[in-house]
Amino acid sequence: MSAHAILRWTGTGLDAALQGEADDGDILVADSWLVTHGAALAIALHRDRFLATASELVKDAEAFWDAVIATIPRTGEWFPRVELRRTGRRVEAFLRVRPAPERRLSTTLLTHEGEDPRDRPRIKGPSLAALETLRAQARDRGADDVVIVDPLGHVAETASSALAWWRGDILCLPAQELDRVDSVTARALLALATATGTQLSWETTTPEELDGLEVWTLNALHGVRIATNWVDGPATAEKPGRLGEWRARLETLCRPLPQMTVTPA
Repeated sequence: MSAHAILRWTGTGLDAALQGEADDGDILVADSWLVTHGAALAIALHRDRFLATASELVKDAEAFWDAVIATIPRTGEWFPRVELRRTGRRVEAFLRVRPAPERRLSTTLLTHEGEDPRDRPRIKGPSLAALETLRAQARDRGADDVVIVDPLGHVAETASSALAWWRGDILCLPAQELDRVDSVTARALLALATATGTQLSWETTTPEELDGLEVWTLNALHGVRIATNWVDGPATAEKPGRLGEWRARLETLCRPLPQMTVTPA
């Protein structure tokens, strides 16, 4: 398998996609996760999130997922992505087998100004192209990611990550009624917080109200990162050692991918 393989689900297995085939149409749902030497964080939660939408669109979504897991290499570092795409009246499933990009411990944020660009914001996939355009524009202003706010200015998520912040020793996240993707990394972090007795709070908060606080972004590729700068936004802070401690805790939750059998196409 090449380092950047794109495979199409045939109904019985995965075959190499034709050139450009996986770029046609609209993404209906997608998911991605980091695989390090055959292990991943909370892969069952990624499965559940993807299948919650995919199973309503194609009848063999579970078989596709099983074939994906069987195909992912068990050596090296990978960042695979699964997609359902609609082209005309057809819905097709694809796997992109991608080497893991470089990971970072910190990020610079920028608040999005203007209308919310997300389409079906509680489903990962339909807004990927629009959000990547926002991130590209943010890079021109010295930022890595863009914070999406609701019509009242409350932070919901970034273009690529969930958000969390600390008020003293209280771990805070955006209020549950705010539209955003159900982040697997955030769910894993919450499970750890509950297990360690860490106090939790869900808030409707504007960027300005985060001034002087430690702000984290959470996603499958980077895990937990700290916001060291917020362009034209609040000043952020850092409690020494806290980021490393929680990153290490998340690492302990990684488990080997389940063993699956690929049915030849």
